[in-house]
Amino acid sequence: MTRPVARTLDRPGAVGADREATVLRFLAPPNEVDLDGRTIKSGHVLEWIDRAGFACAAAWSGSYCVTAYVGNVGFHQPISAGSLVETTARVIATGSSSMQVLVTVDAAPPTGGDPHRVAHCLLVLVAVDGDGRPRRVPRWRASNAVELDLLDLAEQRVAVRARIRAAMEAQEYTTAGTAPRLLLRFLATPRDVNWGGRVHGGTVMRWIDETAQACARSWTRRQTVGVYAGGIHFHAPIEIGSLVEVESRILHTGPHSVHLATHVRSADPVVGEYRTTTRCMSVFVPLDDAGRTAEVAPLQLVSDEDRRLDRHARALIAMRAELDSIE
Repeated sequence: MTRPVARTLDRPGAVGADREATVLRFLAPPNEVDLDGRTIKSGHVLEWIDRAGFACAAAWSGSYCVTAYVGNVGFHQPISAGSLVETTARVIATGSSSMQVLVTVDAAPPTGGDPHRVAHCLLVLVAVDGDGRPRRVPRWRASNAVELDLLDLAEQRVAVRARIRAAMEAQEYTTAGTAPRLLLRFLATPRDVNWGGRVHGGTVMRWIDETAQACARSWTRRQTVGVYAGGIHFHAPIEIGSLVEVESRILHTGPHSVHLATHVRSADPVVGEYRTTTRCMSVFVPLDDAGRTAEVAPLQLVSDEDRRLDRHARALIAMRAELDSIE
C-alpha cells in the first residue's frame, strides 16, 4: 500500500479561483470556550463547519439540504477566543442529489497576522424537496488541475466511507461491555431548530463532542482536547421536542489518545421508542498542566465485547490511514 499523500490548500479561496466557494467570517465568541477559559471547544468548530457546508450546498442546489455524512475532521490547532475565523466551503463533487463539500477552517489574530489552518473535513449533503425527498442537483465539473485532484480525492473516499459505515453498523453495544460510558438525556428545544424545522446537524455534532469529551475526561482525569471526529453518519432527523439520548463509550486507548464511539438516539417523549439518528467516532488526547500531551492509562479489555470493540477501533484507524489527507 502506498503511503497517503498530504494535499495542501495554501489559503482560503485558492481552489477554483473562488468558484462556488462560500466563506463565513466572524470572531470566535468568548462564550464558546472550553474549560481552560481560552480556547474554543471542538464541538463549536463542528457547528461552524456544518453551517458553512450547508450554506454552500444550499447555494449550489437552490434547495434545502440535509447533512448525510461528515468525515475525517482533523483538528490541527486550537482557536483562541476573539480570533478572526474564516470557514470556507466549496463543492468538489456531485451525485444525482448529493454534494461533497470540502470545508476548511482558518484563524488569525483580529489585529492582523497570517491565518493558520485549524481544521478541515469533507461533508456529504443531500438536496431535498418540500416533502423531504431527494431532488436532483446541478452537476459539478472540475475546471483545472487542482479541482481534478480534489475530485479524485472525493471519489477515493466513496468506497472507504461505505466500508466504515458497514463496520460501524455491524457492531453491537450491550451491557456485556465493561468500558467506561456516559449517557446524557434531554429534550431538543426550539433554539436547536434549523431552516427545515428540525435540529441542526451541527448542533448534533456539538452534543456528540461534548458527551465524548466528558467520557474521555472521566478516564484520563485531565483536560482533554478533540483531535479527530469522523465516520459521522446521519441516519434520521431529530424533531424539535424529541427526547434525545447521547451515549459515548470508550473503545480503545493509545499511549496518548482515547478513542470513543458515540450514538445519538431520539424518541417521541410520549411513545418512548428510540431510534438511532447519528453515529460517530472521536479521538481525544489529554493535556498536562503545562498544556503538553499526557500519557493515557491503558483500557483493560475484560469481556469479549471489550476485545471486539477494541479490534473495531483499530480497524477503523487502518481504514482512515488508506486515505490521502488535506492539511
